[in-house]
Amino acid sequence: MRLEKCWFCSSTIYPGHGIQFVRNDAKIFRFCRSKCHKNFKMKRNPRKVKWTKAYRRLHGKDMTQDSTFEFERKRNRPQRYDRINTEKVLQAIPKISKVKATREKAHITKRLSVGKINRKKGDRRELEQSISLVKAPSVLKEDATLTLPKQKVTVSYAQTENTPMEE
Repeated sequence: MRLEKCWFCSSTIYPGHGIQFVRNDAKIFRFCRSKCHKNFKMKRNPRKVKWTKAYRRLHGKDMTQDSTFEFERKRNRPQRYDRINTEKVLQAIPKISKVKATREKAHITKRLSVGKINRKKGDRRELEQSISLVKAPSVLKEDATLTLPKQKVTVSYAQTENTPMEE
């Protein structure tokens, strides 16, 4: 069973699924669903469409270089069947998938830590600007540096005419 990759979004295409488009120069494009096919016909760049693998890799949202990807790489050269080697590979698959999962988790936490730091900076800045909302009024009375200087404002009242409302 041969699993293909979608040309547009890089998702897996199982046998009997998807659309195949052959250009005049005999280049074959495989698409997993009509969404990808329509975007291809509209001449959209997969690197600029946010839901594609190409966009996620280009903008650092997915891991791009890791030694575990070497095992999933497509190989066109046939290899001679070796029973011992096949057994070793089958035993190594769970270990490799575990290593890959831990590396992906580390990549995600590293990516999210930048946003966490920025959120903390923003919160700290907001707290500095509106400290009077957080501090108790008694503390503000004791420490004059925490309050703004008071300003006198004159209020003038305008005379209003007493005109009855028209009905």
